[in-house]
Amino acid sequence: MALDNPAFSRNPAFSSQGAQAVAQDVSAQQLHEMYNQPATLPDREVMTVENTIAKTVGAFAVLLVGASIGWVVTPAMPALFWVASIIGFVLALVNIFKKEPSPPLILAYAGAQGIFIGGISQIYEGAYSGIVAQAIIGTLAVFGVTLALFASGKVRASKKATKVFLIAMVGYLVFAVINMILMWTGVNNDPWGLYGATIPGTQIPWGIVIGILVILMAAYSLVLDFDAIQQGVRNRAPKKYGWSGAFGIMVTVIWLYLEILRFIAIARD
Repeated sequence: MALDNPAFSRNPAFSSQGAQAVAQDVSAQQLHEMYNQPATLPDREVMTVENTIAKTVGAFAVLLVGASIGWVVTPAMPALFWVASIIGFVLALVNIFKKEPSPPLILAYAGAQGIFIGGISQIYEGAYSGIVAQAIIGTLAVFGVTLALFASGKVRASKKATKVFLIAMVGYLVFAVINMILMWTGVNNDPWGLYGATIPGTQIPWGIVIGILVILMAAYSLVLDFDAIQQGVRNRAPKKYGWSGAFGIMVTVIWLYLEILRFIAIARD
């Protein structure tokens, strides 16, 4: 299975050939030392679902601290969350292109994105009372249902579905860029840009239809994330790669939350 979350796709530890690639990175001396150690030691040094969950919880704890800061400070310093978003974007690229996971950089990304999330949530809440609680509940619901379906084996990533997902992602990225350009240049003065345009013959904004499709895409991205972590565990990837799993899930959940936030706002308008 080709994994398309960039947090995983560039990392051999999460591919079907990951075990071979990881093994090639180990020197003969390191292999000799590993074989001379007690049999239980390698098990404590490999990636597991449990230690990946622990790292994910830690990363989200940092994100929540950052979100609290962004929520409190944004009314007095509106530009802060935009600066945090740029820093978060740069750190995301750094983490994606690093060959090995760096816990400090991943936690720094969580903190920066947390400030951005807190700031933009404060702005949305000022315009739509109660929307943040609704978005959080929606995000938790999508995450929980997706995880439950994946754990039960009822939902799995497939090559065909992943190809459709990739095409949809490229199309959505093109749409988002065009919408941003139209809004920045003043060609479209609607507060939501193309999202606010109504479907011909109805009063339904395109943002409602697009929002539903994108939320489904984010849910499938979570399936890919879970599948990647499962593959990393099967490959007996080193324990440190649990941080890559935490980073991948965090990227997807942040995207999901922002899309649900916008979807609810458009629906309430």
